[in-house]
Amino acid sequence: MFEHLYSRRVRNSLGRIQSPRQDLTFEQLKIYYEALGKTLNSQFSKNLELLTEEDKFNYVAYLMADVNGMSMKVAKYDGNDRVHLTENYEYGYCSLVKATKQILDRVELENRIFAKITPKERIETRLWDMIALREAIINAVVHNDYTREVPPKLEFFDNRIEITSYGGLPDGLSEYDFFEGVSMPRNKEIMRIFKDLELVEHLGSGVPRILQSYEKECFHFLDNFIRMTFPVTEQVTEQVTEQVTEQVTELIRVLEKEMERQEIQDRLGLSHRENFRSNYLKPALEQGLIEMTIPDKPKSRLQKYRLTLLGKQLKGQQ
Repeated sequence: MFEHLYSRRVRNSLGRIQSPRQDLTFEQLKIYYEALGKTLNSQFSKNLELLTEEDKFNYVAYLMADVNGMSMKVAKYDGNDRVHLTENYEYGYCSLVKATKQILDRVELENRIFAKITPKERIETRLWDMIALREAIINAVVHNDYTREVPPKLEFFDNRIEITSYGGLPDGLSEYDFFEGVSMPRNKEIMRIFKDLELVEHLGSGVPRILQSYEKECFHFLDNFIRMTFPVTEQVTEQVTEQVTEQVTELIRVLEKEMERQEIQDRLGLSHRENFRSNYLKPALEQGLIEMTIPDKPKSRLQKYRLTLLGKQLKGQQ
């Protein structure tokens, strides 16, 4: 009971909690400010409220420092549950701003664009609405309760993405207030820095923006967590199905887990390597239906191929 009461007392007070380290540096944070034409002077620690009343670096400073012990997780699963983990990334041990930008870049990469060319226009559709997804990620980072050292988490499934933050709704904020866009920052110091760096507006507009693309049912309020679940856009699969060739469809059908080029070619019963590359492999890669396991070294002898989320969606329709 004492632990519970103490946790509630400091929940909105990262600024009062002393950093576990005092040898902190902030070169990364300074770079982000300078990129926007803003300079952090010698008093920045005080101006950004990075100090306790005893003039010690607080926990906000720890999270914003170049080196810390906080890391956010990004996981990918094969299927619609948490049984088969295929990829597990960590973004952190650096400034929270840098880690957030790295996660946004990763999600941008995963949130593939499918373009449909019509006689009148080019229609681009993503697996998820990027505006809503960006708002959800930043909200999870800014409003996460870091007093228990539990970071936000992102998880990719075949049919959805889940974004989970620790802390539940702040005391005094109801679900009705939440959906109405009422702003009650759990971490006002983090909110201030993210606002300075133009990552957030501080106007409570994040949730209303999300609701423009997704229903309220996408939000799940647990005792100690808030989870946002965004399903894959059905329109993407429909558009892909219309334009995918028979050759690519066949490749998607035979591809399982991670497979080498020769293994896929043998599964298709093809002997001509250039025919396989030009009519099967290349278009599947270009359409974002499959991906390389070693994208930085496309000609690696260890290279394998696997279905992307979009490819899994298409295979599920076959």
